[in-house]
Amino acid sequence: MNNIIPHTFQVERKDRNALKGHSSFVCWFTGLSGSGKSTLASLVEYKLHEEGVHTFSLDGDNVRGGLNNNLSFSREDRKENLRRIAEVAKLFVDSGEVVIASFISPLESDRKYVKEIIGQEDFLEIFVDTPIEICEARDVKGLYKKARAGEIKNFTGIDAPYEAPVQPDMEIRTEEADPETAAKNIVEFLKTKLENHYNE
Repeated sequence: MNNIIPHTFQVERKDRNALKGHSSFVCWFTGLSGSGKSTLASLVEYKLHEEGVHTFSLDGDNVRGGLNNNLSFSREDRKENLRRIAEVAKLFVDSGEVVIASFISPLESDRKYVKEIIGQEDFLEIFVDTPIEICEARDVKGLYKKARAGEIKNFTGIDAPYEAPVQPDMEIRTEEADPETAAKNIVEFLKTKLENHYNE
């Protein structure tokens, strides 16, 4: 590590933000499997894209299928999974993109760790608050059924904990708002953030 010297580039983040016309940051969706995180994240990205915002999505299954395909679901590997994601997200923020990240990220300590890597000013936490009963009833991927049968170990909400965010930047209760309405509310919430750094 002593021989690593970061290179200073002529084009900086502020220049990329100016070129794109908005600030860059991470919008981090957290919640149980089946809570609707990915659905909401996709809708939010689509609406931002329609408004000319430069975005990039990072999603749990997609990242584990490539960058993190050598990691298990052990406690240590789950933390490493999030560390790598946070570092990638930080690079995208520096490139001027709004990162839409959708990850269960069940532990408060891990989300705090992610926030420290990305930077507090560039991290917005959106808690998709859906009761486990509803998530399990949906069971879109059949994962809860497998977890109940003992076919999947360390499954969040069944035999591994989920710690709800204490002070999320925004909380969405999916049993009270349909995805379209919730996505519109999130986009409205993000608009101030989109302008903040860019206009400084």
